Amino acid sequence: MSSLVLGFQEMEKTQLLLVGGKGLNLGKLSKMEGIQVPEGFCVTTVGYQKAIEHNETYHALLDQLTVLKAEDRDQIGENSKKIREVIMEVEIPSDVVKAVTHYLSRFGEEHAYAVRSSATAEDLPHASFAGQQDTYLNIIGKEAILQHISKCWASLFTDRAVIYRMQNGFDHSQVYVSVIVQRMVFPQASGILFTADPISSNRKLLSIDAGFGLGEALVSGLVSADCYQVQEGQIVDKRIAAKKMAIYGRKEGGTETQQIDPDLQTLQTLTDQQILQLARIGRQIEAYLGCPQDIEWCLADDTFYIVQSRPITTLYPIPEANDLENHVYVSVGHQQMMTDPIKPLGLSFYLLTTPAPMRKAGGRLFVDVTPMLVSPVSRETLLNTLGQSDPLIKDALMTIIKRGDFIKSSPEDSKQQSPGKSNKGIPPSASQAQFDNDPTIVSDLIESNQASIEELKQNIQTKSGADLLDFILEDIQQLKKILFDPKSSAVFMAAMNASSWINENMNKWLGEKNAADTLSQSVPNNITSEMGLELLDVADVIRPYPEVIAYLQHVKDDSFLDALIKFEGGRETRDAISAYLGKYGMRCAGEIDITKTRWSEKPTTLVPLILSNIKNFEPGASKRKFEQGRQEALKKEQELLERLKQLPDGDQKAKETKRKIDLIRNFIGYREYPKYGMVSRYFVYKQALVKEAERLVQANVIHEKEDIYYLTFEELHEVVRTNKLDDRIIGKRKDEYKLYEKLTPPRVITSDGEIIAGEYNRENLPAEAIAGLPVSSGVIEGRARVILNMEDADLEDGDILVTSFTDPSWTPLFVSIKGLVTEVGGLMTHGAVIAREYGLPAVVGVESATKLIKDGQRIRVHGTEGYIEIL
Repeated sequence: MSSLVLGFQEMEKTQLLLVGGKGLNLGKLSKMEGIQVPEGFCVTTVGYQKAIEHNETYHALLDQLTVLKAEDRDQIGENSKKIREVIMEVEIPSDVVKAVTHYLSRFGEEHAYAVRSSATAEDLPHASFAGQQDTYLNIIGKEAILQHISKCWASLFTDRAVIYRMQNGFDHSQVYVSVIVQRMVFPQASGILFTADPISSNRKLLSIDAGFGLGEALVSGLVSADCYQVQEGQIVDKRIAAKKMAIYGRKEGGTETQQIDPDLQTLQTLTDQQILQLARIGRQIEAYLGCPQDIEWCLADDTFYIVQSRPITTLYPIPEANDLENHVYVSVGHQQMMTDPIKPLGLSFYLLTTPAPMRKAGGRLFVDVTPMLVSPVSRETLLNTLGQSDPLIKDALMTIIKRGDFIKSSPEDSKQQSPGKSNKGIPPSASQAQFDNDPTIVSDLIESNQASIEELKQNIQTKSGADLLDFILEDIQQLKKILFDPKSSAVFMAAMNASSWINENMNKWLGEKNAADTLSQSVPNNITSEMGLELLDVADVIRPYPEVIAYLQHVKDDSFLDALIKFEGGRETRDAISAYLGKYGMRCAGEIDITKTRWSEKPTTLVPLILSNIKNFEPGASKRKFEQGRQEALKKEQELLERLKQLPDGDQKAKETKRKIDLIRNFIGYREYPKYGMVSRYFVYKQALVKEAERLVQANVIHEKEDIYYLTFEELHEVVRTNKLDDRIIGKRKDEYKLYEKLTPPRVITSDGEIIAGEYNRENLPAEAIAGLPVSSGVIEGRARVILNMEDADLEDGDILVTSFTDPSWTPLFVSIKGLVTEVGGLMTHGAVIAREYGLPAVVGVESATKLIKDGQRIRVHGTEGYIEIL
């Protein structure tokens, strides 16, 4: 009998698969000192499996359901309804009935019970599934309880539960349901308690929703609740709602909705004393269960009863620190144009490459800026640097400083580096070396980097096993030397400083805003913008061959290059694409994560872009585009110099300005090169490590070569050395990564877990305008194309690209668009640099742009002023 039904006290911590997430949590709570949990028992998943195991109709319907996709809503609805009907008709096995009867007689069959589902894929650390299955209140009598057990079993196949499982990758046939039968409490008040604020994620702020009667009214959204907030044992906020309705239990069973007496509607549901008592209970449960909790409670006869507690799965994890001090962390992803989570091996490589004090959280990296905020001198530098690269980060930090309760100023200056904008989320420490305005500096830097990569390719081939990992570790020192070479940093810093100088002075002297944007068009030596233009050249090679074009329209397989030979023009096409991959094949979306699939590994990624170039452009477009930009920049230069000469002291101003323009033209293109060099090197490392992974698969140490991506560099080193790995690590890391993918990383988070959102403080914008950061001048109207994955891009000439972030891999799309809007970005991030060089009006750092702007809407992008209007 024991495995069919378990009392709350009899459950063990390991029995998730028997009692589901809710049941397991109730079992833990009922063992806690001083916590009141209404008594009850759980019909385990064994009972459910017994009921359905030999039902052929059920299994046939389940097989049909397994092949459907989440989009097939109508078929899902039909199929699920049939499964529910089958389950409702199934006879509950006699030994389950016997066990339920036994427990009811212990607790009192005459009492009212709540009957609720507890699925095995519910209230898990990485998937809450909250509200996916059904709950029935105030059920009286054995027959009614048994009938509602069947209803709970059937609720495993409500449409919403089925679709949720599909979207979260759970196999229907591996998810079971147990049923909780719990003594009803008839409360005067009930509600929900969050031990961390679900809005700001602050772990120190506890939030309580409270209403009269049963909690179902709150959960179903029928009534507004009072909301109380408690921090460190003090009530810090109270909002009293007008509570017009409440749900109460009926004598004969079931529930009813009642109007609340108008005099009572605005009464505070809980007294201050009760609020603080409930907050203490919440903290006690959180400490016992080990993470922030979402707790359902009710108050009857002055006693708080806890009927449910589950982990809050939506909170962003706090970056790990080794002390109890206050810390403020800034997102690296928002500066690197890559806010997706990074797999453990990718994080390792990034951490090995950067000198900044970084912390991991939620699969992303954060810089601890606390020491810089404490000192007034470094604080100023930090805020100015960040203000340029991401005003929303600056505003959030200002909020923390103004509050004065989290960061205390220290008199002496901390000698910290600021995580400003360079290729690594850290600023160059280069003293601004004065050097001749000589373009050969750039070609020399590029040449020596290329030579060093060629040498690496030669040397790495002779290495394998633990030697290979030692060799890579050593070569990363070489990579860092190149990345943080003061001469290299000084080149693009000179160009960036010249841009700021031009913008400031042209505005002051001529009233001209953002003049440097036009002057930066079509500069030499920009590896990223060349990449976009050279894909137009690839399209030119293929355009004359209709057979090849027809073939490319249907390729699915990455080995398509070899099959091209059989068509006229196939060899030319293969050579052109191969040459392009030879130069740019190490790139991909999210390329700072070494584990991401590169274009060379998946060349089909480029096919839609090539086809779109063939469709949208005439032959020779790349030369024309480049030349047009160059002429516009020259024209702007001449116009500025002529206007300056008319001013007092004009010759001097013009001469100074010409020098700055030359600095921009000669050096700003190089801004994109260090990252290209880094990613090129990463790809050489990756190819060698994948060979090593293939060896590990053959030795049965791992199941598939991609498994190495879920290990840190140190762990991989150890696995390669010993040929041993604990299998469970990979599974656990894959689950964590799935959870991280669902989280949105904050720009700024504190060690309390509080997320501070910044705002644009700008007056005189049009009423409905969406604000952002202006990074490339001009005003453009067009159709918005909201695209989240580069592979889904189907652009017409003249579209405006709206996306969450762009990195260099998106550049081939820039040749087809007329404007750019991104959610993440700064003045010197890659998207902004390329937008200026291609002459595209662009606004970045637009909070929730991909939700506020709908695909296909007509919009106007104000690239000079920094806002978007929906037309």
